[in-house]
Amino acid sequence: MRRSGLMKGIYEVRWHGRGGQGVVLANKILAVAALREGLHVRAFPEFGPERTGAPVRGFTRVSDEPIDLHQQIYNPDAVAVIDPGLAKNPAVAEGLKEGGILVANWGGEPGELRRVLGLRGRKVFAVDAVRIAQEVFKRPRYNTAVIGALVKATGMLRLESVEGSMGEVFAGDMLTLNTTALKRGYEEGRGEG
Repeated sequence: MRRSGLMKGIYEVRWHGRGGQGVVLANKILAVAALREGLHVRAFPEFGPERTGAPVRGFTRVSDEPIDLHQQIYNPDAVAVIDPGLAKNPAVAEGLKEGGILVANWGGEPGELRRVLGLRGRKVFAVDAVRIAQEVFKRPRYNTAVIGALVKATGMLRLESVEGSMGEVFAGDMLTLNTTALKRGYEEGRGEG
């Protein structure tokens, strides 16, 4: 792929969160942004019992070429963790490729998260999506801030494309608030490695 030399072939992102945190929506926003850039995409969620708080994963594949893979992602290039309670769970980093990127809703330093998860040979990006959500929405809506940090960390898509894709799922005040959270996640995301 063409972004910052990061992607060759298919670039795979695995999302982690809980029901009601917008994992499915984040996956969709990223997929629509990829389509806006003329890329091929496959995006789908995986969840168990359909209830708030249940574990949810999402899978996004982006490529310059058609994608003929339909299974979940076991060895992602990037992992995005929306739920702050999952950030320290080693299971979220399982299979993350050497040189891959973990982006987490984490208020601490990226190096601290790297030590907690025992990650070596991978980049760790943190964004305090909890604080951003409280300041922007006045409630726990973390997904768009994490999307912003993911875009910054990976360079896989242009921020403008993601912003444009949000106009397809939000309107009015919700579009304004989510665009603000996206941009803040992009600006405030910080990495190590």
